[in-house]
Amino acid sequence: MSTRSSLVRMADLTAGDVGRILDTADRFASVMDRDIKKVPTLRGRTVVNLFLEPSTRTSTSFELAAKRLSADVVSIKGQGTSMDKGETLKDTILTLEAYEPDVFVIRHPQVGACAMAGRYTDAAVVNAGDGTGEHPTQALLDVFTVQQEVGSLDGMHVAIVGDVLHSRVARSGIQAFRMMGARVTVVAPPTLVPRHLAEALGVEVSADIRDIADADIVYVLRMQVERMGAGGFVPSLEEYARMYQVNHARLGPGQRVMHAGPVNRGVEISGEVVDDPGSLIEAQAANGLVVRMAVLYDVLTEAAGEPGEDEGGVLLEAA
Repeated sequence: MSTRSSLVRMADLTAGDVGRILDTADRFASVMDRDIKKVPTLRGRTVVNLFLEPSTRTSTSFELAAKRLSADVVSIKGQGTSMDKGETLKDTILTLEAYEPDVFVIRHPQVGACAMAGRYTDAAVVNAGDGTGEHPTQALLDVFTVQQEVGSLDGMHVAIVGDVLHSRVARSGIQAFRMMGARVTVVAPPTLVPRHLAEALGVEVSADIRDIADADIVYVLRMQVERMGAGGFVPSLEEYARMYQVNHARLGPGQRVMHAGPVNRGVEISGEVVDDPGSLIEAQAANGLVVRMAVLYDVLTEAAGEPGEDEGGVLLEAA
């Protein structure tokens, strides 16, 4: 079982933990302005990125995050591994554990896979998305983005629009936004809202797109067609777009729009909104790097009881 601090669910964190991680991310952001964007903070540590679902933003930002911290990085994608030959995740973890990594960053199509992996390794485990379960580092970078670009979430209204049923981003994001003091409204067709969501996570639920009108932040989710099987959740993507697409006609002055990507322009969101100067989508992508640097730092140093910035003095020292 993992003997290090891990990040598998948002429930693993308190508001204080979130604040600490995002403060670290803010300090790492200053490194991005340097010619040499690298610090020796995790020199001698090994990070294994095990991505068994498609990913561009998350896999790239985690790999760059580890390299910017001077860690040794091994990145493994699903195709071409022994898992293609029928090896289980358990046996893959046990095999890689023999090489004594310090962190596993795991994306897997099954809910609970990251928690299960933690039972077979002494390394820290960071959940980079487990099926429709959770995606805690996305939630952290979303909170960081709002704080950097808009301000404190305390008292804000966040409307989350779209396929909540299949969205790990929504599950972690709702918890993070509420933890930081925001009111959250979910807007979606009833077929795309998990049963008992309102009671379980303390959100308001609406099927009326007009209820985004008083939101400070409108967070758009894509339709996860790949998880819908035979379908039947909506009549068609065209009909969904007609009823729920976030576009300029449905947005008011000052509202900021977020989307975790990948974006399906013309379906859940119009291209004009994606490209609008008020959109936070590019900022989200950029902030993923420094937030994931902070997460790796946190699970391997402060949370593990090792020297932090003040004691070790190496957090921002150039490599």
